[in-house]
Amino acid sequence: MLRSTNPAWPGVLALAVSGCLAATSPAVAQETREAEIAKQQAQKASALTSYRPGKVEQILNNFEESFVLGRIAWHPWLESAYAGGGFVLGAGWGKHVSSYNLIDLRGSYTIEGYKRLEAEFLAPRLLDRRASFSLIGGWREATEVGFYGFGTANTSADDRVNYSFSQPYAQATLAVRPARRYLVLGAGLEFTKWDQGSGSGSAPSVEEVYTPESLPGLGASPTYLHAHGSVAIDWRPAADYARKGGSYGVRFHDYVDQDDAYGFQQVDYEAIQHIPILRDAWVLSLRGRVQTTFTKDGQVIPFFMLPALGGGSSLRGFSSWRFRDRHSLLLSAEWRVLANRYLDMAVFYDAGKVVARQSDLDLDGLKDDYGLGFRFHGPATTPLRIELARSNERDLKLVFSAKAAF
Repeated sequence: MLRSTNPAWPGVLALAVSGCLAATSPAVAQETREAEIAKQQAQKASALTSYRPGKVEQILNNFEESFVLGRIAWHPWLESAYAGGGFVLGAGWGKHVSSYNLIDLRGSYTIEGYKRLEAEFLAPRLLDRRASFSLIGGWREATEVGFYGFGTANTSADDRVNYSFSQPYAQATLAVRPARRYLVLGAGLEFTKWDQGSGSGSAPSVEEVYTPESLPGLGASPTYLHAHGSVAIDWRPAADYARKGGSYGVRFHDYVDQDDAYGFQQVDYEAIQHIPILRDAWVLSLRGRVQTTFTKDGQVIPFFMLPALGGGSSLRGFSSWRFRDRHSLLLSAEWRVLANRYLDMAVFYDAGKVVARQSDLDLDGLKDDYGLGFRFHGPATTPLRIELARSNERDLKLVFSAKAAF
């Protein structure tokens, strides 16, 4: 056996062994780290549980499900029988009868005693999602609706008298988007009976101040077959809540009185435009609306069917139905600010007038108001709108509504 006598050999062997270990240690270390990570992931996976929202988040989710998205069978319904009835309490119960079609039963009551009961069948996705159909039957009663006389310039808030009415109705409406976008065609048919009567409340009843000769339709009970059709160009994301897009349309109405005494026709023109600023965090929203009426031979328009301005959907600083006449003009502008996911704030300005002659629909003698509003909304609906408005008659009005201003 050979034996080295070189004293350097042990050092050489040590260096060789350490070099081999150094060459293999990174791979060994990598395998060790991967094994440790896999072990930790397996431990976490075995301990996973479903996400549970906190109490505040659950309250907000329930609010969205009920008020905004309408996914809960029992739901609030804040539609008054008629404008001017005061604060509304109401509820509904809905049930899907197919994937999209539903039946909704609902009712409401106001602090002024206005009542409304209604049942609706809604089919929102007909004709390959190009059309929606609604069938409604109901009854409503209003007990102290205000009437102040005809015209804008020659009436006063002190002229108010009250009247009442009850009304059963049945109506069917169809809306079609032939190309799914932009063009919207609408048609509808309604059978209804108006029964106008004495008013309650602090103001005098209408028959104490007027007679059938001085006020057309006083005490009347016309039965109408009301047909209407509309055409519009509409590119808003949704009609009841939008921060961009616009709608420009016209609607034709034909009221056929079964006794040939109170029949008439009406045409509504409306333009709405939402102009987003800074990626729609701010929005300038504009609306213009004109309503005109046409009498039929030997017939008159009942006073309670005339175009009107005043209240939360038109001149917000004035009482509901404050101004009435044959033709009306309404202009509105809003500066809307997105506060958060569910809340918008807005400052607004309204102006308008009613006139006896169509040729007087100009910008002279407008009544106006301004104010501040808060809107609780979802992606496509506005279930609650609260506004404070002041008119040029110095009235201050608080508005509660379950729909968008426009």
